Amino acid sequence: MRIEILNTLPDSSHDQVHEAFDRLLPQLSSSAQPLSVEQIEELFDQECLHLVCAVDDEEKIVGMLSLIVFDIPTGRRAWIEDVVTDQAVRGQGVGQSLVEAAVDHAKALGARTVDLTSRPTREAANRLYRRVGFLQRETNVYRKSF
Repeated sequence: MRIEILNTLPDSSHDQVHEAFDRLLPQLSSSAQPLSVEQIEELFDQECLHLVCAVDDEEKIVGMLSLIVFDIPTGRRAWIEDVVTDQAVRGQGVGQSLVEAAVDHAKALGARTVDLTSRPTREAANRLYRRVGFLQRETNVYRKSF
């Protein structure tokens, strides 16, 4: 497995990314609506979006997350959203690899912090975030400072 960070949608990966969204979004949320090709392209039109993907040996995306990097008056910040790994590979370290890659990428881009939220019922995800160094805040927002 390898980690790729996409901030543009390469023509060579177009179908692969669309298939991954179709397969993984329902595993993330039962209320997630399928995205059209145009909607996926619009996501990638945002300069702040970095799609962090775990790709297996068969070139299939088996996990992904959205890393948003943005500037505000107090500095450059980053936010992790929509972390999902395929059910077939859960428990194999894919989620941890994705989160660590996102944190490293945010740091390399000059972010001072990375935040994320996670429902308390997602116990495995919450353990993962703590394991990679996020601290739970009273707001239930996790932060890793550099």
